[in-house]
Amino acid sequence: MARPSRYPFELRRRAVRMVAEVRDDYPNETAALQAVADKLGIGSRET
Repeated sequence: MARPSRYPFELRRRAVRMVAEVRDDYPNETAALQAVADKLGIGSRET
């Protein structure tokens, strides 16, 4: 049985849309992903 998602579907959809919108503002996709995650208060930074 699959485990439940950590984040609601709507939040994930919003995050994907936001990354697509800001991708060209960052040097790479990872930077764009991290910026959106920080903005939405999701994910965890690697230390």
